[in-house]
Amino acid sequence: MSRPTHAVVMGGGLAGMLTAHVLARHAGSVTVVERDVLPDGPEHRRGVPQAHHAHLLWSNGARVIDELLPGTTGRLLGAGARRIGFQGDQVTLTVRGWQHRFPPTQFAILCTRPLLDWTIRDQVLSAGRISVHQGAEVVDLCGDGGRVTGVRVRDADSGETTTVEADLVADATGRASGLRHWLSSLGVAPPEKDVVDAGIGYATRLFAAPPGATTAFPAVNVGAFHREGEPGHFGVVYPVEGDRWLVTLSCTRGGTLPAHEDEFQAFAQTRLGHPLVADLIGSAEPLTPVFRSHSGANRRLYPERHDGWPEGLIVVGDSLTAFNPVYGHGMSAAARCAAALDRELASGGTTRRMQEAIGAAVDDPWILAASKDVGYVNCRIDATDPRLIGEHTVQQRRFADSIIDKSLGSPGVCEVVTDVISLSAGPAELGSSNFLALMAREKPYPKLTGPPLRSDELDIVRLRAYESVPTA
Repeated sequence: MSRPTHAVVMGGGLAGMLTAHVLARHAGSVTVVERDVLPDGPEHRRGVPQAHHAHLLWSNGARVIDELLPGTTGRLLGAGARRIGFQGDQVTLTVRGWQHRFPPTQFAILCTRPLLDWTIRDQVLSAGRISVHQGAEVVDLCGDGGRVTGVRVRDADSGETTTVEADLVADATGRASGLRHWLSSLGVAPPEKDVVDAGIGYATRLFAAPPGATTAFPAVNVGAFHREGEPGHFGVVYPVEGDRWLVTLSCTRGGTLPAHEDEFQAFAQTRLGHPLVADLIGSAEPLTPVFRSHSGANRRLYPERHDGWPEGLIVVGDSLTAFNPVYGHGMSAAARCAAALDRELASGGTTRRMQEAIGAAVDDPWILAASKDVGYVNCRIDATDPRLIGEHTVQQRRFADSIIDKSLGSPGVCEVVTDVISLSAGPAELGSSNFLALMAREKPYPKLTGPPLRSDELDIVRLRAYESVPTA
């Protein structure tokens, strides 16, 4: 399509702001329509309830955002975010055992979601090229089945409905997107959809961390020991800004999520495969109540396959592909969507080409998250993606388990796996001849019998060593 004269982005979250920033490079003007009143700082807002829970921005996503918005990572670190090197700066218990802490090859940025959203929003809007219509809800798309020409917007205070014309509209309204209704009003059938829902839920609290713990103590990720036919249970302790620990406990369908403060510690003590999380928070001061959420299903739409998709409409971020947040891929996927859109706008691509490029950008994180969740007991699958259904998925899970098992003690294998998990390499790398040869020849370190924590790290959090374990 030719250079848009005016673009509208529905949704002012992370995906919406990155999309608006990219569109502002190519369009004459850009308007963001946001249902909430956006806070003037790193604060929570009603439209992002999942923001209370643990988030991480993988190195691939961080690099993409820094390319779009130079200096973002530096601003986050300056505000107190922590750069975690994988696997050196995290202690991890997987279903296959403890991970050796090998020298880092990739990284993640840990901070609260409000800080990340605010840092990006402040940079995007400070240029003054984007207008924001806050406290306003999109009620419909304008146009017809062949082309979208704008949006109808209702003001929350006055109830007045106005029309905002545009030659390109982007849906970045997230999991609660009204896309199905909006398309129906234009006489357009909804796009194909895949859902992989392990029924995961989250419970989160912030704690005051011991002095020095947010800079000199590793992040912690502890799962439950695998038992066939039982739900998965997980717990993370992430250092975030303000000398705090963000602690998220989670379980898949069939597990019991802590609902109250007095159940939080008990869950960490009894449901996880090791008491490390419980011991860390046992003497830490809680700063918030327990926040709960059950919005963890993986869901992907395929507008690029739709024969009758209207011109002038694209779908990005969680509106297009929503992930189980435990894998930390949602924010990176949003950044990849924006980068793909930027490239297509620069080349003058059609709406379909834009959506095809955006779909390709989310494919790797989609299959990583969805194929993992397929293996959980009571997972509900409504999908046509051949990589997720059929008898071969059992063999795939066995192969994935063998890779995890080897990566725990093999630095070369661990490096490749970390590249894939961080989205710095594609999943196909795990089936390459070079990787399979590495799996066969690399001799692993001895299996760990407990968390690989150094004595100086234990001193910071006032814990005694659990067992004498070998270190990498």
